[in-house]
Amino acid sequence: MSNSDQIQRILFDELDIRGVVSGLEQTCSDCFANHDYPPAIQQVLGEMLAAVCLLSSNLKFEGRLILQAQGQGDVRLLMAECTHNHDLRAIARFDGDIKDDANFIDLLPQGQVVITVEPEKGQRYQGVVPLVGGNLAACLESYFVSSEQLPTQVHLASDGEKAAGMLLQVLPAEGTGEEDWERISHLASTLKSEELLTLDNETLLYRLFHEEQCRLYKADDVRFKCTCSRERSAASLKMMDKQELVGVIEERGQIDVNCQFCNAHYEFDLADIEALFVEGGAASGSDQIH
Repeated sequence: MSNSDQIQRILFDELDIRGVVSGLEQTCSDCFANHDYPPAIQQVLGEMLAAVCLLSSNLKFEGRLILQAQGQGDVRLLMAECTHNHDLRAIARFDGDIKDDANFIDLLPQGQVVITVEPEKGQRYQGVVPLVGGNLAACLESYFVSSEQLPTQVHLASDGEKAAGMLLQVLPAEGTGEEDWERISHLASTLKSEELLTLDNETLLYRLFHEEQCRLYKADDVRFKCTCSRERSAASLKMMDKQELVGVIEERGQIDVNCQFCNAHYEFDLADIEALFVEGGAASGSDQIH
Protein backbone atom coordinates (compact mmCIF):
# COMPACT_ATOMS: atom_id res chain seq x y z
CA MET A 1 0.00 0.00 0.00
CA SER A 2 1.98 3.01 -1.28
CA ASN A 3 0.03 5.51 0.83
CA SER A 4 0.92 3.79 4.11
CA ASP A 5 1.52 6.06 7.12
CA GLN A 6 0.05 9.12 5.47
CA ILE A 7 -2.99 11.34 5.67
CA GLN A 8 -4.22 13.04 2.51
CA ARG A 9 -7.06 15.47 1.87
CA ILE A 10 -9.48 15.11 -1.03
CA LEU A 11 -10.55 18.32 -2.78
CA PHE A 12 -13.83 18.41 -4.71
CA ASP A 13 -13.37 21.46 -6.94
CA GLU A 14 -17.02 22.35 -7.40
CA LEU A 15 -18.69 20.83 -4.34
CA ASP A 16 -19.17 21.88 -0.72
CA ILE A 17 -17.82 18.52 0.43
CA ARG A 18 -14.51 17.74 2.06
CA GLY A 19 -12.71 14.42 2.17
CA VAL A 20 -9.66 12.85 3.76
CA VAL A 21 -8.02 9.42 3.63
CA SER A 22 -5.54 7.85 6.03
CA GLY A 23 -3.33 4.80 5.78
CA LEU A 24 -1.28 3.23 8.57
CA GLU A 25 1.10 0.29 8.55
CA GLN A 26 4.40 0.94 10.35
CA THR A 27 2.45 3.14 12.78
CA CYS A 28 0.24 0.21 13.75
CA SER A 29 3.25 -2.05 14.12
CA ASP A 30 5.01 0.46 16.36
CA CYS A 31 1.89 1.05 18.48
CA PHE A 32 1.42 -2.67 19.09
CA ALA A 33 5.10 -3.65 19.42
CA ASN A 34 5.30 -3.39 23.22
CA HIS A 35 1.95 -5.06 23.90
CA ASP A 36 0.73 -8.62 23.55
CA TYR A 37 -2.70 -7.69 22.20
CA PRO A 38 -5.16 -10.36 20.99
CA PRO A 39 -6.05 -10.16 17.27
CA ALA A 40 -9.47 -8.62 17.94
CA ILE A 41 -7.93 -5.83 20.04
CA GLN A 42 -5.33 -5.07 17.36
CA GLN A 43 -8.00 -4.97 14.68
CA VAL A 44 -10.21 -2.52 16.57
CA LEU A 45 -7.28 -0.38 17.76
CA GLY A 46 -6.16 -0.18 14.12
CA GLU A 47 -9.55 1.23 13.18
CA MET A 48 -9.32 3.71 16.05
CA LEU A 49 -5.89 4.87 14.91
CA ALA A 50 -7.15 5.37 11.36
CA ALA A 51 -10.20 7.20 12.72
CA VAL A 52 -8.35 9.57 15.06
CA CYS A 53 -5.99 10.35 12.21
CA LEU A 54 -8.97 11.36 10.04
CA LEU A 55 -10.56 13.41 12.82
CA SER A 56 -7.30 15.24 13.53
CA SER A 57 -7.36 16.70 10.02
CA ASN A 58 -9.86 19.22 11.41
CA LEU A 59 -7.45 20.52 14.06
CA LYS A 60 -6.73 24.21 13.45
CA PHE A 61 -4.47 24.64 16.46
CA GLU A 62 -1.61 23.01 18.34
CA GLY A 63 -2.87 20.21 20.53
CA ARG A 64 -4.22 16.69 20.33
CA LEU A 65 -7.39 14.77 19.62
CA ILE A 66 -8.22 11.70 21.70
CA LEU A 67 -10.66 8.95 20.77
CA GLN A 68 -11.75 6.66 23.61
CA ALA A 69 -14.16 3.73 23.70
CA GLN A 70 -15.34 2.44 27.07
CA GLY A 71 -17.62 -0.46 27.90
CA GLN A 72 -18.96 -2.63 30.70
CA GLY A 73 -17.32 -5.89 29.61
CA ASP A 74 -13.82 -7.35 29.72
CA VAL A 75 -12.47 -4.45 27.65
CA ARG A 76 -12.36 -1.44 29.94
CA LEU A 77 -10.77 1.06 27.58
CA LEU A 78 -9.59 1.46 24.02
CA MET A 79 -7.84 4.74 23.25
CA ALA A 80 -6.04 6.34 20.32
CA GLU A 81 -4.75 9.88 20.05
CA CYS A 82 -3.21 12.09 17.39
CA THR A 83 -1.45 15.44 17.70
CA HIS A 84 -1.44 18.36 15.27
CA ASN A 85 1.95 17.03 14.11
CA HIS A 86 0.32 13.69 13.20
CA ASP A 87 2.03 11.82 16.04
CA LEU A 88 -0.09 8.80 16.98
CA ARG A 89 -0.27 6.40 19.90
CA ALA A 90 -2.84 3.93 21.24
CA ILE A 91 -3.54 1.66 24.18
CA ALA A 92 -6.02 -1.01 25.32
CA ARG A 93 -6.94 -2.12 28.83
CA PHE A 94 -8.76 -5.40 29.19
CA ASP A 95 -9.19 -8.47 31.40
CA GLY A 96 -9.66 -12.11 30.57
CA ASP A 97 -9.60 -13.88 27.22
CA ILE A 98 -10.73 -11.97 24.13
CA LYS A 99 -12.29 -13.99 21.30
CA ASP A 100 -10.47 -13.64 18.01
CA ASP A 101 -13.67 -12.87 16.11
CA ALA A 102 -15.02 -10.28 18.58
CA ASN A 103 -16.05 -7.05 16.88
CA PHE A 104 -16.19 -3.48 18.18
CA ILE A 105 -19.63 -3.84 19.76
CA ASP A 106 -18.84 -7.29 21.22
CA LEU A 107 -15.81 -5.88 22.98
CA LEU A 108 -17.66 -2.92 24.51
CA PRO A 109 -21.15 -3.89 25.73
CA GLN A 110 -23.17 -0.92 27.01
CA GLY A 111 -20.33 1.24 25.82
CA GLN A 112 -19.77 4.74 24.56
CA VAL A 113 -17.30 6.65 22.41
CA VAL A 114 -15.70 9.80 23.79
CA ILE A 115 -14.02 12.37 21.53
CA THR A 116 -11.78 14.85 23.32
CA VAL A 117 -10.05 17.85 21.77
CA GLU A 118 -7.21 19.25 23.90
CA PRO A 119 -5.62 22.47 22.63
CA GLU A 120 -2.26 23.34 24.13
CA LYS A 121 -3.80 26.76 24.74
CA GLY A 122 -7.51 27.21 25.21
CA GLN A 123 -10.55 25.29 26.35
CA ARG A 124 -10.80 21.51 26.30
CA TYR A 125 -13.82 20.08 24.45
CA GLN A 126 -15.40 16.66 24.87
CA GLY A 127 -18.24 14.92 23.03
CA VAL A 128 -19.87 11.60 23.95
CA VAL A 129 -21.90 9.24 21.75
CA PRO A 130 -23.35 5.80 22.61
CA LEU A 131 -22.30 2.76 20.60
CA VAL A 132 -24.73 2.65 17.70
CA GLY A 133 -24.84 1.04 14.29
CA GLY A 134 -22.64 -1.95 15.04
CA ASN A 135 -19.19 -0.46 14.43
CA LEU A 136 -16.93 2.50 15.12
CA ALA A 137 -17.56 4.16 11.77
CA ALA A 138 -21.30 4.29 12.43
CA CYS A 139 -20.69 5.76 15.89
CA LEU A 140 -18.59 8.55 14.42
CA GLU A 141 -21.17 9.29 11.75
CA SER A 142 -23.80 9.57 14.48
CA TYR A 143 -21.54 11.89 16.44
CA PHE A 144 -21.13 14.34 13.57
CA VAL A 145 -24.83 14.39 12.79
CA SER A 146 -25.85 14.94 16.41
CA SER A 147 -23.11 17.31 17.55
CA GLU A 148 -22.28 19.30 14.43
CA GLN A 149 -25.32 18.67 12.20
CA LEU A 150 -23.01 17.76 9.34
CA PRO A 151 -23.85 14.74 7.14
CA THR A 152 -20.76 12.53 7.30
CA GLN A 153 -19.68 9.18 5.90
CA VAL A 154 -16.84 7.26 7.55
CA HIS A 155 -15.13 4.12 6.28
CA LEU A 156 -12.63 2.25 8.45
CA ALA A 157 -10.72 -0.95 7.77
CA SER A 158 -8.09 -2.89 9.72
CA ASP A 159 -6.62 -6.36 9.55
CA GLY A 160 -4.62 -6.03 12.76
CA GLU A 161 -1.39 -5.22 10.91
CA LYS A 162 -2.40 -2.20 8.87
CA ALA A 163 -5.36 0.15 8.90
CA ALA A 164 -6.99 2.74 6.66
CA GLY A 165 -9.87 5.17 6.73
CA MET A 166 -11.82 7.62 4.62
CA LEU A 167 -14.04 10.47 5.79
CA LEU A 168 -16.40 12.49 3.62
CA GLN A 169 -18.37 15.40 5.01
CA VAL A 170 -20.62 18.22 3.87
CA LEU A 171 -19.06 21.60 4.49
CA PRO A 172 -21.16 24.13 6.43
CA ALA A 173 -21.84 26.29 3.35
CA GLU A 174 -24.80 27.25 1.22
CA GLY A 175 -25.39 25.80 -2.23
CA THR A 176 -26.51 22.48 -3.71
CA GLY A 177 -24.97 20.56 -0.83
CA GLU A 178 -27.85 18.13 -0.28
CA GLU A 179 -28.03 16.97 -3.90
CA ASP A 180 -24.25 16.75 -4.20
CA TRP A 181 -23.97 14.84 -0.95
CA GLU A 182 -26.55 12.29 -2.05
CA ARG A 183 -24.50 11.55 -5.17
CA ILE A 184 -21.05 11.51 -3.53
CA SER A 185 -22.12 9.49 -0.50
CA HIS A 186 -23.80 6.94 -2.78
CA LEU A 187 -20.60 6.52 -4.80
CA ALA A 188 -18.52 6.18 -1.65
CA SER A 189 -20.89 3.62 -0.14
CA THR A 190 -19.66 1.08 -2.71
CA LEU A 191 -16.17 1.12 -1.14
CA LYS A 192 -15.05 -2.23 0.24
CA SER A 193 -12.71 -2.70 3.20
CA GLU A 194 -10.23 -4.66 1.08
CA GLU A 195 -10.04 -1.80 -1.42
CA LEU A 196 -9.46 0.72 1.37
CA LEU A 197 -6.59 -1.38 2.73
CA THR A 198 -4.90 -2.28 -0.55
CA LEU A 199 -5.47 0.47 -3.14
CA ASP A 200 -3.26 3.56 -3.31
CA ASN A 201 -5.13 6.83 -2.87
CA GLU A 202 -5.00 7.87 -6.53
CA THR A 203 -6.50 4.55 -7.63
CA LEU A 204 -9.07 4.73 -4.84
CA LEU A 205 -10.12 8.24 -5.85
CA TYR A 206 -10.48 7.25 -9.51
CA ARG A 207 -12.37 4.09 -8.59
CA LEU A 208 -14.98 6.07 -6.66
CA PHE A 209 -15.13 9.53 -8.20
CA HIS A 210 -13.77 9.40 -11.76
CA GLU A 211 -16.79 11.36 -13.02
CA GLU A 212 -16.21 14.15 -10.47
CA GLN A 213 -13.69 16.98 -10.53
CA CYS A 214 -11.61 16.01 -7.53
CA ARG A 215 -7.96 15.70 -6.63
CA LEU A 216 -5.65 14.91 -3.76
CA TYR A 217 -3.68 17.37 -1.69
CA LYS A 218 -0.04 16.62 -0.93
CA ALA A 219 0.12 13.84 1.66
CA ASP A 220 1.31 14.42 5.23
CA ASP A 221 3.29 11.71 6.96
CA VAL A 222 1.98 10.16 10.19
CA ARG A 223 3.96 8.18 12.74
CA PHE A 224 3.91 6.54 16.13
CA LYS A 225 5.43 8.85 18.70
CA CYS A 226 4.83 8.77 22.42
CA THR A 227 4.65 12.07 24.27
CA CYS A 228 5.91 10.62 27.54
CA SER A 229 9.07 12.00 29.12
CA ARG A 230 10.85 12.08 32.44
CA GLU A 231 9.49 15.57 32.97
CA ARG A 232 5.87 14.50 32.39
CA SER A 233 6.37 11.52 34.68
CA ALA A 234 7.71 13.83 37.35
CA ALA A 235 4.66 16.03 36.90
CA SER A 236 2.47 13.00 37.63
CA LEU A 237 4.34 12.40 40.86
CA LYS A 238 3.91 16.05 41.82
CA MET A 239 0.13 15.45 41.98
CA MET A 240 0.65 12.89 44.77
CA ASP A 241 1.37 13.33 48.46
CA LYS A 242 5.07 13.87 49.12
CA GLN A 243 5.16 11.77 52.29
CA GLU A 244 3.49 8.87 50.47
CA LEU A 245 6.17 9.01 47.79
CA VAL A 246 8.92 9.16 50.41
CA GLY A 247 7.37 6.09 52.06
CA VAL A 248 7.52 4.16 48.79
CA ILE A 249 11.19 5.04 48.37
CA GLU A 250 12.00 4.02 51.95
CA GLU A 251 10.33 0.65 51.27
CA ARG A 252 11.55 -0.06 47.75
CA GLY A 253 14.59 2.16 47.28
CA GLN A 254 13.12 4.09 44.34
CA ILE A 255 9.91 4.90 42.49
CA ASP A 256 9.43 3.38 39.05
CA VAL A 257 7.14 5.09 36.52
CA ASN A 258 6.26 3.12 33.39
CA CYS A 259 4.56 4.65 30.35
CA GLN A 260 1.55 2.55 29.41
CA PHE A 261 1.84 3.48 25.72
CA CYS A 262 5.49 2.76 24.91
CA ASN A 263 6.74 0.99 28.07
CA ALA A 264 9.42 3.61 28.68
CA HIS A 265 10.77 3.40 32.24
CA TYR A 266 11.67 6.31 34.51
CA GLU A 267 13.27 6.00 37.97
CA PHE A 268 13.08 8.52 40.82
CA ASP A 269 15.06 8.47 44.09
CA LEU A 270 14.69 10.53 47.25
CA ALA A 271 16.79 13.40 45.90
CA ASP A 272 14.55 13.57 42.81
CA ILE A 273 11.41 13.79 44.96
CA GLU A 274 12.89 16.48 47.19
CA ALA A 275 13.84 18.54 44.13
CA LEU A 276 10.45 17.92 42.51
CA PHE A 277 8.48 19.41 45.37
CA VAL A 278 10.66 22.50 45.27
CA GLU A 279 10.41 22.98 41.49
CA GLY A 280 6.76 22.03 40.88
CA GLY A 281 5.30 20.61 37.65
CA ALA A 282 2.25 19.84 35.53
CA ALA A 283 0.09 16.74 35.43
CA SER A 284 0.17 13.94 32.88
CA GLY A 285 -2.13 10.95 32.64
CA SER A 286 -0.09 8.51 30.57
CA ASP A 287 2.09 6.96 33.26
CA GLN A 288 1.72 4.16 35.73
CA ILE A 289 3.52 4.35 39.07
CA HIS A 290 4.98 1.26 40.74
